Amino acid sequence: MADLIKNLISGKWIESQGGSTFDTVNPANEELIAQAVKSSADDVNRAVQAAKHAYKEWRLMPAPRRGEILYQVARILEQRKDELSRLMTREMGKILAETRGDVQEAIDMAYYMGGEGRRLMGYTAPVEMYNKFGMALRDSVGVIGLITPWNFPVAVPSWKMLPALVAGNTVVWKPGEDIPASSAMFAQVFLDAGLPEGVLNVVMGAGETGSALVDNPDVRVISFTGSTTTGLKVYERAARTGKKVTLEMGGKNAIIVMDDANLDLAIDAITWSAFGTTGQRCTATSRLIVHKAIKPKLLDALIEKARNIKIGDGLDPEVEMGPLVNQQALDKVTNYISVAQGEGVNVVVGGARADVEKGFFFEPTLFDGVKPGMRVEQEEIFGPVLSIVEVGSLDEAIEVNNNVAFGLSSSIFTENVNDAFRAIRDLTTGIVYINHGTTGAEIQFPFGGTRGTGNGMREAGQSALDSFTEWKSVYVDYSGKLQRAQIDNRE
Repeated sequence: MADLIKNLISGKWIESQGGSTFDTVNPANEELIAQAVKSSADDVNRAVQAAKHAYKEWRLMPAPRRGEILYQVARILEQRKDELSRLMTREMGKILAETRGDVQEAIDMAYYMGGEGRRLMGYTAPVEMYNKFGMALRDSVGVIGLITPWNFPVAVPSWKMLPALVAGNTVVWKPGEDIPASSAMFAQVFLDAGLPEGVLNVVMGAGETGSALVDNPDVRVISFTGSTTTGLKVYERAARTGKKVTLEMGGKNAIIVMDDANLDLAIDAITWSAFGTTGQRCTATSRLIVHKAIKPKLLDALIEKARNIKIGDGLDPEVEMGPLVNQQALDKVTNYISVAQGEGVNVVVGGARADVEKGFFFEPTLFDGVKPGMRVEQEEIFGPVLSIVEVGSLDEAIEVNNNVAFGLSSSIFTENVNDAFRAIRDLTTGIVYINHGTTGAEIQFPFGGTRGTGNGMREAGQSALDSFTEWKSVYVDYSGKLQRAQIDNRE
């Protein structure tokens, strides 16, 4: 009998009121890992009310004390890193080196945001009146609803959860339905670190669980990471009750390789960025925009690389690429092979389900002859598929890069410092890399994108606090008498 993963409400792991469950399976061998409760709207409301009740005390705890709890979260994660990483690999498929990196991001973020407990900086500024003082402070908001995906089971929730908590908010978290066991293990760390009951609550489930969280009137902020289609629906629903919403959605990221690039460096970066996490990252490289002068040499090298990637169970230390997360993901990638062939694209390597007895494996795939505007060049495939677009100049490369619906990450390989700085200026994405792939963002800098990737908010770094705080302006009059405005038209 598989373990039952329950909801975390008011510091206790409890079953759903409705009694429904769903399964989580290992995508490498399709074996059952666990069953999880499927939360109803009533379950979500119980979690929200628990968070609302806990908020009254949590917001009053001194921020340095809240930060100290996050430091303890970091220390416990360090102790449990291998155990949690192995469970994540079993549950969602990416190789162990990547799940360890996933946990490390949460450790880094816990230390970083723990430090914000002694900063959370506002500011002072001069005021117009005599004997008067003014300052602006960050204030907590209340109950925060988090909806996160399966591809980064620990890192993405940490980007949202940790700044929300250190700022004095309480949280109801709906993790991706493919990773309930990993999510429960991560949440348990917070309990063991001494987080008070009800400050963090977890509701397992699928789309209807997320909808109930978005619709709940006592949730003041929704932070969502996932597909653009779902994210825009969340945005619309949340607007009905005036919630603040932060969105991190799709990407169609490109690496530009100019004719003066260091090809050995570019080849390694392209391979990792395109096929790491089996292409299931919002920052994955799914387009290669390459100068025609070096395209033949680069393409030959990439074909050789793709053919030699070892596919298998991510727990095997020699495996370089694991499976797709589930059958639905496998079907989606398979369908894009037909789309590519219909558009006249040449599938030069891969293009089929991998020859493995069980599991949701797909071959590393390269599309050549891709033209700007084709579906495979514009749409997010979210799999180990790289589309190659040939260009003749930097200006053309930048135009192709920017002419998609998404604007998360971009990269250029060049030895020309002038071209590098032109790319920094002209690439219209939230993240730009020079001589590096499109993945590998660090927690101390803002993370997010433009256009269809998001709604202008950013995660990580100092900017993360903007999503989970409100500004409060304070004026202190110490004159001892009522002062009339000395400047006309002042309120």
